Amino acid sequence: MRPVWRGAISFGLVTIAVRMFGSTEEHDFRFHQVHPEDGGRIRYKRVCEVCGNEIDYRDIAKGYELEDGRVVILTDEDFAKLPVSTDKNIEVLEFVPADEVDPIYFQKTYYLEPDKTAGRPYVLLRQALEDTDRLAVVRITIRQRESLAILRAREDVLVLHTIFWPDEIRKPDFSFLEQNLEVRSQELKMATSLIDNMAGSFKPEVFTDDYRDAMAELVAAKADGADLPERPEEEEQGDVIDLMTALERSVEQTRAKQQEDTPAKKKTTAKSKSSKRTA
Repeated sequence: MRPVWRGAISFGLVTIAVRMFGSTEEHDFRFHQVHPEDGGRIRYKRVCEVCGNEIDYRDIAKGYELEDGRVVILTDEDFAKLPVSTDKNIEVLEFVPADEVDPIYFQKTYYLEPDKTAGRPYVLLRQALEDTDRLAVVRITIRQRESLAILRAREDVLVLHTIFWPDEIRKPDFSFLEQNLEVRSQELKMATSLIDNMAGSFKPEVFTDDYRDAMAELVAAKADGADLPERPEEEEQGDVIDLMTALERSVEQTRAKQQEDTPAKKKTTAKSKSSKRTA
């Protein structure tokens, strides 16, 4: 991995030199727009809508359109005059309880790696965040854009989440919020029972991207000229049932599934114990 940013965490009078890396990568299929007759790529030209000339990328400037239709053109020199700190510094502003930060604010996530000489203070900050169950609210400038961010400990590594500013979070404006909707106690009891039956520990590795697997199979079949995989038939929707009946049936189904899974778990445990005795 290549670092996308280099700088230091400013923690009181302590400075922790770090490198920042992207924490995620997409494995989805990326398609090109092509001419179906010969497979040629479709390219787009940068054309000025006023003069009609094709413009080279290096000659393109940034413009902001005002409400009256005028366009304000900004150059690199203009951006350089912005009163934004260009220091390669992650400034810790305050430490807040972890449960007070709503995940809706999270924007993009990065890993932070310490420089060779910054290992001990890096581990110190990481351990202190874990022990206090707090997150660090920080300020960082990335690509000439100042952002708020959250610093937290995750699996022995410090992780930085850039976050949205408060005025960038939309307020839900839905008509049903104005209605006085109530649920019956029996419905709530059944819903709680259903949640308990379906409860588990979050283990993302047990889930699979079925769409990506199906797409890989489709692409391979097309490339080899083989028969294309058939789309599985969707189950027909049954009769419309009321909420309480739906809850009751759901609880029964999940309970039955639990009973089916239990014998399999017992067999696995028994085999494990047997093999240990043999050993």
